[in-house]
Amino acid sequence: MGVFSRFTDIINSNINALLDKAEDPEKMVRLIIQEMEDTLVEVRSSSAKTLADKKELARQISRYEKDAEQWQEKAELALSKGREDLARAALIEKKKSSDNAEALTDELAHVEEHISKLQGEISQLQDKLADAKARQKAIIMREKTASSRLKVKRNIDSDKVEDALSRFDRYERKIDDLEAQVEAHDLGSKSLADEIAELEDDENIDDELAQLKAKLNSKDKK
Repeated sequence: MGVFSRFTDIINSNINALLDKAEDPEKMVRLIIQEMEDTLVEVRSSSAKTLADKKELARQISRYEKDAEQWQEKAELALSKGREDLARAALIEKKKSSDNAEALTDELAHVEEHISKLQGEISQLQDKLADAKARQKAIIMREKTASSRLKVKRNIDSDKVEDALSRFDRYERKIDDLEAQVEAHDLGSKSLADEIAELEDDENIDDELAQLKAKLNSKDKK
C-alpha cells in the first residue's frame, strides 16, 4: 500500500467527522497538514528500518556467496585428494549456500523496488505538504474575510438595524417639530436690532422724500 493510500485512510475518518460537525476550514487545513506531517514522520521511520533491512540482506548475501566459494574450494581439495565422497558433500553445501544467496538476492531486489517507490511517494507527499502550507495562509485569510462579510451582511439585513433606522427617522421628525415650534414663536416678534434697522430705513426714506420735493420745487420755479 502506498503512502497516499495509507494517508487517505488515516485522515478520512477525521475529515468526515469535521464535515459532519461543520467545522471551519481553518481547522480542517491544520488537521490535514498535521496528518501529512505525522505520515511523513511515520514513513521516514519505516524507510529507515527498511534501509537497515536492506543492508542486513546485503551482508547475508555476501556471507552465503563467500560460503559457496569456500565449499567450492573444499570440494576441489577433496577431489584432488581422491575423496570424491567429501567433494560431493562439499558441493551439496555449496549449493545450499548458493540457493540461499539467490533467494536473498531476489528478496533484496523487491526491497530495493519498494524503497524506490517509497522515496518517490515521500517526495510527492513533501511537495503536497509544502503546497498545503503555502496555501494555508491564503485559505485562512479567505475564510476570515468571508466570515467578516457574512457578519456585515447579516447586520445589514437584520431587523434590529431596520428598527434602529426607523427610530432615527422618528427622532428626526420630532426634532423637526421642535424646531418648527421655535420658529413659530419667533414669527411676529421683533428684536431690538430689527426695530432699529426699521427706524434707519424710515429715516433714509424721509431723506429721499425731502430731496425729491426740493427737486420738484426747483423745477416749478424755473
